[in-house]
Amino acid sequence: MPKRILQGTVTSNANAQTVTVSVERRFKHPVLAKTIRKSKKYRAHDENNQFNVGDTVRIQECAPKSKTKRWEVIERV
Repeated sequence: MPKRILQGTVTSNANAQTVTVSVERRFKHPVLAKTIRKSKKYRAHDENNQFNVGDTVRIQECAPKSKTKRWEVIERV
């Protein structure tokens, strides 16, 4: 099964080798037919601590690296 790749914005880099990435998705409400924005935060592995708050990055699913980390940062967009 292919690994999922998401794009989002770094919201925190306070922890060592970890960034928090906020990913926003848009969809149409089934009844109201109005476009809705929902966001979800993912904790991603950042090996060299090279990403800062505000960077737009791509993250990819990986094997669990810790209790909360299941994603790793691929690149800055």
